[in-house]
Amino acid sequence: MRKMLLYTITFVFLMACKTHKPSSTADAASACIKKSIENFSKTECDKNPNVKEYTFQGQKVFVFDPGQCGADMTSEVFDKDCKSIGFLGGFEGNVKINGEDFSNALLVKTVWEK
Repeated sequence: MRKMLLYTITFVFLMACKTHKPSSTADAASACIKKSIENFSKTECDKNPNVKEYTFQGQKVFVFDPGQCGADMTSEVFDKDCKSIGFLGGFEGNVKINGEDFSNALLVKTVWEK
């Protein structure tokens, strides 16, 4: 009986300590962002286009940088739900989104680049 109790306790302990790998979708961009990247990849410039994920104003945002196309291009900033929250760069060299300097954003990772 003691052996059975020991096996049961060991089994319960091992099950409680079992580690779970995080879901690959938990860390991934939302479906609408993925679709936007797919469309963007067909229309961007040839030199250094990319999509980067940042944390900004407490939320996950994505900057779609068309690369070096020559003229003063802008990089559009989207929230995780694909809502455009502003543009960076351009002729005026805009650096603010929602009234805050985007230099306060923390780069998480490059999601896509050519």
